[in-house]
Amino acid sequence: MGTGKRGGKIGSDRRGDETQAKTNTHERVARKSQDQFALSGALAGTAEHLVMYPVDTLKTRMQALGQPGQNVRTNRWEQTNIDASQKNGMNVNLTDTWQSKLDPTNRQLQLPILRAFRSVLRMEGITGLYRGVPAVALSAGPAHAVYFATYELAKETLGGNNDAYAPGAIGLAGAIATIGSDAIFTPADVVKQRLQLAHSPYKGVFDCIVRTFREEGVRAFFRSLPTTLVMNVPFTAVHFSVYESAKRFLNDGDEENEGFYTQLAAGGLAGGSAAAVTTPLDVVKTRLQTQGVLNSQRYNTISVLAMLRKLYVDEGFAGLTKGIRPRILFHAPSAAICWTTYETGKVFFCAN
Repeated sequence: MGTGKRGGKIGSDRRGDETQAKTNTHERVARKSQDQFALSGALAGTAEHLVMYPVDTLKTRMQALGQPGQNVRTNRWEQTNIDASQKNGMNVNLTDTWQSKLDPTNRQLQLPILRAFRSVLRMEGITGLYRGVPAVALSAGPAHAVYFATYELAKETLGGNNDAYAPGAIGLAGAIATIGSDAIFTPADVVKQRLQLAHSPYKGVFDCIVRTFREEGVRAFFRSLPTTLVMNVPFTAVHFSVYESAKRFLNDGDEENEGFYTQLAAGGLAGGSAAAVTTPLDVVKTRLQTQGVLNSQRYNTISVLAMLRKLYVDEGFAGLTKGIRPRILFHAPSAAICWTTYETGKVFFCAN
């Protein structure tokens, strides 16, 4: 009897040890998977931002055109023309005359995208399209590491990896992922956009950080964070749900054998769709992040609704969609690059 009890106890202990070992192994695998997701995401985020940076520069400048200091129309010049027209009994088309006084560097942004690119290259050289890129190079990796690792964890937790199709869980996982990554990326994005402006007063990334902190305080680096979250939560929800849905559709639901071109097409469709529907919020973000750079005029609110209303009143519907073409042109290929790099990285790191 005693021997039987001891044998049963030994067997029970052995089974307990095996269960604990399996649990520890599962935890190690899960941690390793998260590391692989983070590393793949860091590579993907860095690649997409560096490759598509010139398009992002053009988009930022277009969206900032309504910003005080970007459209050059002086009150004194305008009043002189009004006085002259009244004196001579003539009607002056101030819209036309203003357009003729628009700063040449910014007038180029009224052109079609390819011609605008050529104009920037001709007037500023290739460096004009890459001002501020070090800020992105240093921050995109950590931000996207958090982004994708959080997304994969949230998707697993919410049931997005189940066999049943769950776009809602996938979209929610994406929305959760963007909160942490935006807190990392927003300060770098502020520096990037201030350097991307035409006639930016900063000498480089370090000069921009120091002067912004000295003149406006740390709050300047996070002023647009609420707007960024309001924009990126729906952006990411649309982006991730469209990506996963497009992959299923293009591959007839066969997720195990999805190929490079499926990921490329699904990523491009997802990025372009999400960019289009969130452009007005991106305009608000750009205006908040670049205000006060070229003059002392600032918006007296950071409320998203108040900013949208002001943009619509001052500039009409066109003001809310400024930069939509380069924004789509940026996000469609950048998402395709990002997703294919990420998926390839996952396969490579998991295999090794």
